[in-house]
Amino acid sequence: MIGDRLIINTKFWTYYNCRFERKKEVSKTMEAVLYAQERSKETRATLNSLRENGNIPAILYGKNVSNAPISVEKLDFKKQFNEIGKNGIFTIDVDGKRQQAIVRNYEVDPITREIIHIDFLAVNSLSVITADVRIVLVNDAEGVKDGGVLQQSMFDLSVTTNVNRFPDAIEVDVTHLQVGETITVGKIRQQYPFEINHENDEVIASILPPRQEEEISTGEEQEPGIPENLEGREE
Repeated sequence: MIGDRLIINTKFWTYYNCRFERKKEVSKTMEAVLYAQERSKETRATLNSLRENGNIPAILYGKNVSNAPISVEKLDFKKQFNEIGKNGIFTIDVDGKRQQAIVRNYEVDPITREIIHIDFLAVNSLSVITADVRIVLVNDAEGVKDGGVLQQSMFDLSVTTNVNRFPDAIEVDVTHLQVGETITVGKIRQQYPFEINHENDEVIASILPPRQEEEISTGEEQEPGIPENLEGREE
């Protein structure tokens, strides 16, 4: 973390990026209040007990914030997380004390696929974050109507912007994309009010030419009825 610039790293092998379906091009980051409880013990038995009672152990940390072990109700967290998206802002309420935070990572049980731990990163209205945002291709490409095949080469973009203006998804319009044409990062960069951390020539989507089907000559047309036995047929 450099000043108020926060780099979101979601590539630990035991952690998974939080991906949720959205259909907004650029939406102001949503906010939700999440009630949490302090926890003091880190023993395996204590953590398992929390999970068995429908809670998720978590940690709240960040600039000017002391590391705070907490727990949140699983159903409440999942409901709100689905609503606000992976880059949404939570207001963490611990016994009446509130702190804005985003989900940096969450750990998933490899067998049950349930969330078993969450990292909350404290932010404020001045915080600038960098994180991956899902790309959504929208509308029907003209090249596909002409028989071409739409190929998406990039599925996420690394974006840097103020935490309150972080997009949940980036819609890329492919309506006018023709056969043989591509949409690159450079072609969309000026459409959005945030920094895209990619080279201009990186390809997001393209239209491949239609596949050429081989014409098969069937020779003389057979008369209707039972086909002749191949044995003895004249060439």
